[in-house]
Amino acid sequence: MLKARVIETNEGIQDEITVEQFDSFARSMRDKGWNGVDGMVASGIEGGDVLEIGPGPGYVGLELAKKIDAKSLTGCEISPAMLRLAQKNAREAGISARYVQGNCMEMPFEDECFDTVISNGSLHEWEDPIRAFDEIYRVLRAGGRYCITDLRRDVHPIKKMLVYLSTNPREMRSGLITSLNAAYTRSEIIELLRRSALSGASVKEDFFGLCIAGEK
Repeated sequence: MLKARVIETNEGIQDEITVEQFDSFARSMRDKGWNGVDGMVASGIEGGDVLEIGPGPGYVGLELAKKIDAKSLTGCEISPAMLRLAQKNAREAGISARYVQGNCMEMPFEDECFDTVISNGSLHEWEDPIRAFDEIYRVLRAGGRYCITDLRRDVHPIKKMLVYLSTNPREMRSGLITSLNAAYTRSEIIELLRRSALSGASVKEDFFGLCIAGEK
């Protein structure tokens, strides 16, 4: 029987030591191709002005921006420590990205100012996903596309164990489990989307998670 969600956090990763460990983890996921970028491109995400929600160290948005030749890249991140790290990683990547501290449920942006909105691995931390979905709709221009990828709680136990054992640094393994416990199932996300401005989104399961995509 599938266990109910166990909320992990809605404040992001604030501790500097944990941030460094997560940076190493995120680089590892990028190098393995497990960071959702390929799924975002396959969903129809294109260039223009891109907003990344919960960029963490920034690797997903930076990689995607290169692949789709984005006009601009903006990150909305709740953790000041992660903001500083993302800015550093963007400089090292040679990409002129802008990172802003903010909450996805009330983003500090005007209406219809982005062509693309993406997020990877942060949905399970959103305190009120419906409000966040409505905010994504608000900041997107007409015809703009969005793609949100995250873990799913009902992943097969064997897959869970394989990913757990391959997670490095080892200190991040306990965090992987708490994130999985806080993640949604496909049916749960469909119900949340139905009550939001993104009711027309498609929701697909992949090897280890979910991909939510659509167009305004």
